[in-house]
Amino acid sequence: MMLAYKLVRLIETHSDGLALSLLKRVENSEFTHDYTSVPTVELKERVYEIYRHLGEWLLGKSRLDIEKRYEEIGGRRAHQGVPLSQVFWVIVLTKENLWEFLKKEASPDQPVEIFGELEMLQLLEQFFDKAQYYAAVGYEAAVQQQRRELSAKR
Repeated sequence: MMLAYKLVRLIETHSDGLALSLLKRVENSEFTHDYTSVPTVELKERVYEIYRHLGEWLLGKSRLDIEKRYEEIGGRRAHQGVPLSQVFWVIVLTKENLWEFLKKEASPDQPVEIFGELEMLQLLEQFFDKAQYYAAVGYEAAVQQQRRELSAKR
């Protein structure tokens, strides 16, 4: 488990660079065209927050914290006109960006450390799975709200 903490600290320490490399991935991805409607500063702040406080998100935050944050993000993206598939793809890119960083920076030397790394990877997978689900919930709620508002105007 000690390696897991070291990896989390490594990620948190490099959170600014990770956020910048993710922005480049989003800009260059053929699957995120509609993210041009998301202010770059906003996207960078959201991603930086996750990377910078990863230890809290993995070990300290509850399911309700993740639910609240990603429902908010999903709803915001819906209002910005970003398709749900692109919201999901940016979450995938966020995770891939992290994996690429860890592959470059971390190399476990002992079997015990490998177990700690696997434990952290499981926590990361669970976090990003929940993030996708709650982003979709928030997105769908925002779309329903927009439909209700349109119906009320008629």
